[in-house]
Amino acid sequence: MTWDYLELNLLSPVSQGTFKSMFNQITKPMTGVITTLSSPATITQSSATSLPYEDNYFDAVFTDPPYYDNVPYSYLSDFFYVWLKRTVGDLYPELFSTPLTPKKNEIVAYSNGPGGFDEGKTFFEDMLKQSFQEIHRVLKPDGIAVIVYAHKSTEGWETLINSLLDSGLIMTGAWPLHTEMQARLRAKESAALASSIYIVARKMSRQPTGFYSEVKEELKRHLNQKLQRLWEEGIGGADFFVAAIGSAIEVFGKYEKVMDYEGHIVRANRMLEDVRKIATDYAVRQILHNGFAGEISDLTRFYVLYRWNYGEAKVQFDEARKLAQSCSIDLAKEWSRGGFIKKEKEFIRFLGPQERKWEVGSEKWEVKSGELIDVLHSVLLLWEKSKRNEMVTLLQESGYGKGEAFYRVAQAVSETLPIENKEKKLLDGFLAGRERLREEIRKEPMQGRLFE
Repeated sequence: MTWDYLELNLLSPVSQGTFKSMFNQITKPMTGVITTLSSPATITQSSATSLPYEDNYFDAVFTDPPYYDNVPYSYLSDFFYVWLKRTVGDLYPELFSTPLTPKKNEIVAYSNGPGGFDEGKTFFEDMLKQSFQEIHRVLKPDGIAVIVYAHKSTEGWETLINSLLDSGLIMTGAWPLHTEMQARLRAKESAALASSIYIVARKMSRQPTGFYSEVKEELKRHLNQKLQRLWEEGIGGADFFVAAIGSAIEVFGKYEKVMDYEGHIVRANRMLEDVRKIATDYAVRQILHNGFAGEISDLTRFYVLYRWNYGEAKVQFDEARKLAQSCSIDLAKEWSRGGFIKKEKEFIRFLGPQERKWEVGSEKWEVKSGELIDVLHSVLLLWEKSKRNEMVTLLQESGYGKGEAFYRVAQAVSETLPIENKEKKLLDGFLAGRERLREEIRKEPMQGRLFE
């Protein structure tokens, strides 16, 4: 999908962005595929929920279903549709019988209908399930399906996973592949993903009922191994959590159903809560370089994870709430505390030290809590204003100055932020003189207390 279609100068004399170069980009891979075929390819247009093929027909199915509510596909298609109808509509009248692209049966969550978004979500999940059931039907025994999916919200993943679980397909693998340009406009000041998850599913017999207490232990063992490999391959931030979800499907999807001992069916939402907690604990240990994770508070852990996961971006409140929940934090309570969490309409954004409101006295910098991240932020501003005595006293009285955890958190946050970020510059400047600072902190505490 070429988002910047109108920005291309198709008649430009340069080699990139011309009609010729774009045409070559399309025909080159097609030519490579066609030369390997022993018989002509057949192209048909039909509904994904009712495929015109008999049972057990295909060896493999590859599909890239719509991403929940991410892209208004049919509305974007209208631009191309009206021009194609004028140019080749007479050659394919059955494909251009409507004034614009059909939208009623489009499998997306934004087609709300009278029931609003909840109805759209239900419609998306039901239609996606029917599509996956059709894939199951047309696959040969032991056939393989590859499903591409990319959505950063757990709500979007819940619908996909539930649809897959109800289809009969068994998920045997899930891997992230970098598919998006990091410099694209869509990624600016947002938590956009850089990867898509490629889910491998097969048509094979499933195990009977699994009990969740046992499945959860299996999930922990499997995820810890998979997360280690993902970390070594450089998967980070929002992509890391999404990849963890993909890996969890491998365990969860091999059972016909998963139940707890009270007889309740366990669905994707409960699994995703546990996956996020497992991935969160692992990520914190790695971000802090396998040390001191147990020495920091839940709130500081939340700050580190948010910065690592989303950087400077603002995210939907519900998504931030779920990350907070994995750190045992009540987001609404912390937001109302007036600290580093700021709510902007339906979004949450984390404030750096320079954006927060502090009480500044003539001689002292007032810190309202003894939280590590609050002390770190106030230390950074004292460092910026060359208030070294106040900074040393704060680190002495808070007790953080003598321990390694404080500096490890500062280093971890710095590593998550872009070079031009103000908070990162303050962190790097502060950390550059940490050894000399620690020598001063070891001396007797200075007179006066900065907070009670």
